[in-house]
Amino acid sequence: MTLDDLVEVLLNKGAVLHLDLIVAVADIPLIGVSVRAAVAGMETMLEYGMMRHWDEATRAWAERSVARRALDLREGERVLSRMAGGHLLTGGVYHGWRPGTVYLTDQRLVVLRDEPREILWQAELDAVRQVRLKPERTVGGEERLRLEVALADGRRELLSAREPETLHDLLSRSGAGRLAPAAAGEEPAVAEGHLWYEEPRRSGPLWRGGRARLTASRLTWKSPVDARPALVLPLTDLAEVGRAPGYGPAGEGSVLVLRTGAGDELRVAADDPARWVRWLESARPVAAAG
Repeated sequence: MTLDDLVEVLLNKGAVLHLDLIVAVADIPLIGVSVRAAVAGMETMLEYGMMRHWDEATRAWAERSVARRALDLREGERVLSRMAGGHLLTGGVYHGWRPGTVYLTDQRLVVLRDEPREILWQAELDAVRQVRLKPERTVGGEERLRLEVALADGRRELLSAREPETLHDLLSRSGAGRLAPAAAGEEPAVAEGHLWYEEPRRSGPLWRGGRARLTASRLTWKSPVDARPALVLPLTDLAEVGRAPGYGPAGEGSVLVLRTGAGDELRVAADDPARWVRWLESARPVAAAG
């Protein structure tokens, strides 16, 4: 095997090393070393749920660092989230989406354009009275979620975001005590956390680690290296939730089997499978009743 072959294997699949070393002098064992190490590319590590806490902390630090350079922060202002997005301009002659970057700080919500540098839209959090997710069908027929923001002066602004549900939840939490009660049709998270998903592939199913979000109507899962969720399961399609025997990525008994009314089976794995079973079972009747 050449060095190129070795590097390709480590990046694509990885390797687990087991090493037991005993240091002896005159046949008398003095020091024992037992080492278990995993060597793989970061994408492989994240897909298998390894080093995810480090990855989340590093991404958060990077987001804060970039945000400070891009957005002129006020004294004591702290960035909570930064993602690609835009603002729908409805006043005047021009009517259309203006792309930029959406910043949520602990004081305001801002849509900033980099070139030429301009704040396209912003609102103080104290002026935000309600936020809700609003589905919108694009010209190509794809349905996307937009964020509708109701302000104290009666205006309703429409924003786009790379992760609209995440921004909605962050904005709702940051505006706790100021926002009006949730409007009908909003999708607050029932549960969020790390899950492994057995993703179907041409070469065979593959366990991947990522973040799951459960609402009253659906379960979504997305890997940190993917742009869009790989799993979107409406709870109205969920017929049964069960535990699979044997081992999974999170240990023995960690695999959950989700059966749909059409007869399909989806498999996920959790660090705390019993809790996810309770969450899914409690959310499923709510979706069915709606």
